Amino acid sequence: MSSSLDKLKALTSRLEEKLVEKKEQSVFDFNTIDDDDKVSTPKPIKPSTTHKKKLNSEQVREENIERVKVLYEKLKIFEKSPNFNNIFNYKAMNLSGIGLKQDDFAQVREGKYIQIIAITYEPDKNGKKRAKNISLGYFGKAETLDNALKNEIVEFVLRWRYEKTFQNVEHYKELIEKIDKPSHALF
Repeated sequence: MSSSLDKLKALTSRLEEKLVEKKEQSVFDFNTIDDDDKVSTPKPIKPSTTHKKKLNSEQVREENIERVKVLYEKLKIFEKSPNFNNIFNYKAMNLSGIGLKQDDFAQVREGKYIQIIAITYEPDKNGKKRAKNISLGYFGKAETLDNALKNEIVEFVLRWRYEKTFQNVEHYKELIEKIDKPSHALF
C-alpha cells in the first residue's frame, strides 16, 4: 500500500507541475553562448519555489471557474441545472454531435444533434448503480451550428472537466493528509 501511495503522491505532484507549466508563459534564457559565439537553444527557466507553483495553479483554477460561470450563463445551462455549483456533482460530461477525441477534435458530426450531456449514476430498481445521461443543453442540428457557438460549447465541457480534475486532485490530497506518512514525503 505504501508503494501505491508513493506513486499517487508522485503522480499528483507531476500533474500539478504540468498544470502550472501549461498555463505559465515560458521564460527563456537567450544569453547562453556557445564556444563559437552562437546563441544556443533557449533553456526554459523553471519557477523556483513550490509556493509560486501553488499560487499559479490556484490562479489558473480561479480563472477557469470564472470562465465556466460565464459559459454556464451564455449557453443557458442554468435552465436545466439552476444551481451553478451542482453542475460539479455530475460524474462526467460529454458532447453529442461534436468530437472531443484527438483525431476529430471540435469537428461537428453531420446529421447529428448537438447536446451537452452530463452523466450521473443512480440506482436502478434492483439497487445497482446505472449511468444516467442528462441533457444540459440542446443546440440543434450540426449543420446549423454557428462556429463561435460550437467553440463555446467545446470550451465549456473542457473547462468543466478541468475543474473536475482540480477537485479530484484536492480529494486525493485530503485523503493523503489523513494517513501517517514519512517526513520525507512530498506533501
